[in-house]
Amino acid sequence: MDDESNPPLMDTYKHLFDDDNHPRSLRELEAADDDDHECGLPVIDLAVLEQGGDAVAAEQCRAKIVRAASEWGFFQVINHGVPQALLDCLLDEQVRVFRRPFQRKVGERLLDFSPESYRWGTPTATSLEQLSWSEAYHIPMTPPSAAGHDDQVATADDEHENHIRYVIEEVSTAMSQLAQQLASILIRELQGDDDDDDGMTKCCTWSTCFLRLNRYPPCRGSGGAFGLCAHTDSDFLTILRPLDTVGGLQLLKDGRWLTVKPNPGALVVNIGDLLQAWSNDVYRSVEHRVVAHPARERFSVAFFLCPSYDTVIRPHRRPEGNQIDSLYRSFTFGEYRSRIREDLRLTGRKIGLPRFRRHASSPPVTQEL
Repeated sequence: MDDESNPPLMDTYKHLFDDDNHPRSLRELEAADDDDHECGLPVIDLAVLEQGGDAVAAEQCRAKIVRAASEWGFFQVINHGVPQALLDCLLDEQVRVFRRPFQRKVGERLLDFSPESYRWGTPTATSLEQLSWSEAYHIPMTPPSAAGHDDQVATADDEHENHIRYVIEEVSTAMSQLAQQLASILIRELQGDDDDDDGMTKCCTWSTCFLRLNRYPPCRGSGGAFGLCAHTDSDFLTILRPLDTVGGLQLLKDGRWLTVKPNPGALVVNIGDLLQAWSNDVYRSVEHRVVAHPARERFSVAFFLCPSYDTVIRPHRRPEGNQIDSLYRSFTFGEYRSRIREDLRLTGRKIGLPRFRRHASSPPVTQEL
């Protein structure tokens, strides 16, 4: 990719690559890439969930989803219903979009989306630990305005934009259906069949979710950089599709950073903060990051299952056995997002769920499913 297309990451953040300020976590990136630290996430075949399939196999599949969400917070799914040809087409379009000159990406809208949808780097970063060596388009799932007028002759650019829009909408629709299906399974496990298990997922509509197109440029800086710095997702559920085999996704498990082994054809699913809070820590929103490759760029697409800002997250209390006090106070998604923005402004870091725990000194609650 030529310099005209790349965001000026090194020019902007060169001062953060001072060896004296290099955080230990970055020096350990090479160690975390060793085979001993590579992990194969649980892989779950969703084909058995199709209507009319074997009931026993379907129940075993749902149990695997629940177990993976509780023990790992991450898992992979195959036969997930998102066509491979569609994902291949998205990669082609995504490459073309990011190949545009940087000034054009900054100055022009992608389709009819907000000019602020294009983002790069981390403006608030004061250290490499806080820097994300990446560029991305954050695409809200709201119906775009009609492009052009019916009486105008469509140009080649118009036809290309219409094709990009079609691909994005098709991928978003398929990933949304998958996210809703998985979230319903996880919620029903705790609520039981007699409750309205769709109550929480119904608040996640087309207009409240979003898609993010990611590109991680190569980073040749001394010691490397994070393509995406360590974080948890501030949603219910995330569906991630690495669009190549470069790799670089890592997650924190049992105090160690593990590199996720690429699995062509699989989608990666991870639990978000809201589902962890709602489940009273039964499900885990796990810290994860992306390591920038020193020589190769990397592409991915992520779908975020989010509720409306006025949705109240009330931690669930399991009806059977001993009653467990809620670990978190009730809060709205809007309040949660506002608190994150304020913490980022003041500290450069997301604090997240610990801000909403009822008693910071309370012992952790372990539940067997």
